[in-house]
Amino acid sequence: MSWKVEVDGGTCIGSGMCASLMPEVFELEGATATVIADEVDADETVLDAADSCPAMAIAVKEDGKVIGPRP
Repeated sequence: MSWKVEVDGGTCIGSGMCASLMPEVFELEGATATVIADEVDADETVLDAADSCPAMAIAVKEDGKVIGPRP
């Protein structure tokens, strides 16, 4: 199973939380985070990264349905 990961560059504040948790998926590029691989294997840590984003700029989707960040 794979998940699609997106970062809203207009919302991202570049805190770096996502890149710290999952450097193989996210990287800081200037003042915002970007996704290195927009499709990733299902991994709870990707959801943790979305949950920890202070700007709520990360979306994790499975089969088109948003599963992260979690409420």
